[in-house]
Amino acid sequence: MHKYLRLALATAATTALTAGLLAFSATTASAAPSGLSGDFNGDGYRDLAIAAPIAKVATKSGAGYVAVVYGTASGLDTSKRQIISQATTGIPGTPESYDYFGDRLTTGDLDDDGYTDLVVGVHGEQIGSTGDSGTITVVWGGADGLKTATNLTSPLPENLNELGWSVATGDFDGDGDTDLAAANLAYPELNVFKGPVSRTGAATELVGIDTYEQTGINTDKIVAGDVTGDGTTDLLVMGQQEITGGYRTRSVLYKGSANGLTAGSKVAGGYDAVIADVDKDGYGDIVTGNFMEKSTSEPNGGLGGAVTVTYGASTGLSSRTPVRINQDTTGVPGTAEKGDAFGWSLAAGDVNGDGFADIAVGIENEAVGSVYKAGSFAVLRGSASGLTGSGAKVFTQNTTGVPGTAERLDNFGRAVHLTDVDGNGRAELVASAANENTGDGAVWLFKSTTSGITATGSKSFNGTTLGGPSGDSYFGDVLAG
Repeated sequence: MHKYLRLALATAATTALTAGLLAFSATTASAAPSGLSGDFNGDGYRDLAIAAPIAKVATKSGAGYVAVVYGTASGLDTSKRQIISQATTGIPGTPESYDYFGDRLTTGDLDDDGYTDLVVGVHGEQIGSTGDSGTITVVWGGADGLKTATNLTSPLPENLNELGWSVATGDFDGDGDTDLAAANLAYPELNVFKGPVSRTGAATELVGIDTYEQTGINTDKIVAGDVTGDGTTDLLVMGQQEITGGYRTRSVLYKGSANGLTAGSKVAGGYDAVIADVDKDGYGDIVTGNFMEKSTSEPNGGLGGAVTVTYGASTGLSSRTPVRINQDTTGVPGTAEKGDAFGWSLAAGDVNGDGFADIAVGIENEAVGSVYKAGSFAVLRGSASGLTGSGAKVFTQNTTGVPGTAERLDNFGRAVHLTDVDGNGRAELVASAANENTGDGAVWLFKSTTSGITATGSKSFNGTTLGGPSGDSYFGDVLAG
């Protein structure tokens, strides 16, 4: 989990935070929505949401905001953008210090209208004087983009403790409606809001799951995807499992079915994970970013970190031996070094159009030359034999063609995101350095070719580029779309 420094933020929010839309041309209201996942305004191009969770909004330090950049035939267009915070017209709530609005994001069409909606887990939100905390804000997609929002209102868990700690969407019961899963640090730890969700904030039904009681693993992070290949979404629950003398990171796959989510096999733990079909066999594979474990019997990433691929099958997990890849793997540039954090962030997408899912790997603590924790990211290729180090590429801010310069503690690669924005059949890559300029943050856009991700033509921008406030914000800490 991110632990935000309570920095003294010096700047006030700009009028953009109140006005919301900036230089954004709406699509024709009569046009039918594309139904494309990640398309907030229905114009047929995927869009990008960027969190700035520690930004000062309306004088409140750490209130946070989300910036949205809309896609076009030429890719993401920073002139078509908006800023969303609790000071924005149409967004419920009031900016408060350390709400960290935006540090939990996911997307999905919750109301079945063909437009993708943006879900913000505002887990730090205090609810009156009750001691309860956490709310989930759905910003509704439409022909004019993201303009109105609703907090989930009913039904809600009986106990609220940072509801929205982690959020993920999918069709977990196979009925054709998008459901929303949300972690809660109180019982029940996992809550599934069954879709469709109305624009008044009412879910069709709420199902609570006590993951710790069922599996011995608490719910820290949830990741959705179809591992079994049956068209119903499965859910990876990542957390901690108690062992003699302490805890170890561990995950469990909850399989989707007509009866909802049911606990299945346990999987290697990690900080981040993604589910994607890297060998094109029709089953989603679980890729986790692994760090040192207290138990030597568990797969671990070694000193520099690694990614572990657990292959999917119709029954859940394949009997195939999981594969671990790190910077000592043949074909992967660089060397595994203590504290690199290879696998800190992960994203999946087909970067070269060959039909195999590729994996972007954030290495946010990588030293670039002698520059401490400047950060980098790698792109690993999917293939018929699975994820491979062969043909891997690594990028830093010192890579030719990449804007900027590798600097101490930039943490380039803090977040990575793969998405086909321009509709050419290849995923472009978005990477962030949330600590760029000592906490301001910035985002980089990389194009794709038939050879994969390229630094040629890459560009960068920050929150002020989009009309956000200057100062520390961790812009790019979370990416979604």
